[in-house]
Amino acid sequence: MSVADDVRWMREALSLAREAALAGEVPVGAVVVSAGGAPDDVVARVGNRMVRDKDATAHAELLALRQAIRVLGDARVERCTLYVTLEPCAMCAGAMVLSRVGRVVFGAWDDKAGMAGSVGDVLRHPRLNHRPEVSGGVLADECGAVLSRFFAERRGATRLP
Repeated sequence: MSVADDVRWMREALSLAREAALAGEVPVGAVVVSAGGAPDDVVARVGNRMVRDKDATAHAELLALRQAIRVLGDARVERCTLYVTLEPCAMCAGAMVLSRVGRVVFGAWDDKAGMAGSVGDVLRHPRLNHRPEVSGGVLADECGAVLSRFFAERRGATRLP
C-alpha cells in the first residue's frame, strides 16, 4: 500500500478512536484492511471497549484481529494490514505475531508501553517465527493529540493541547 493509503486508513482509525473517547474509552481505533485496500476490503473496524465490556483485553487491536479472523474464516491474517492509532502494547503485539498479520501501521508512539520500538519490539523480535512489516508514526501528531486531549479532560485540565 502507498503512503496515501496509510494516511487514509489511519484517518479511519482516528475516527474510531474519537468515537471511543465519546463513549469514555481511551481513544484508540483500529482498522484491518485486506490486500487490495479498497473500501470493501475493510474486514474489521473497532475502537477500544475496555470500559464498556469491563474487559482489560478489549483493546482496539485485539478486537479488530478477532473480527478479521471471523470475517476471513482463518486464524491467520497474513494478507492484511492492521492500522492502529497508538503503538501496540505487549498483549496486542503478541496477538499480531500469533495471527501472522502481514503489516502493522501505527500512529502515536507509546513511550510507556509501546512494543513496536519504544519500550521493546515484540513485532520484530528476531527469535519469533513471524515478524510483520511495521510502519510507525503515521499521523503521529494527530493521533497523539486525540490521546492528550482525552487525558487532559479526564484530569480536569483547563488548557488542552
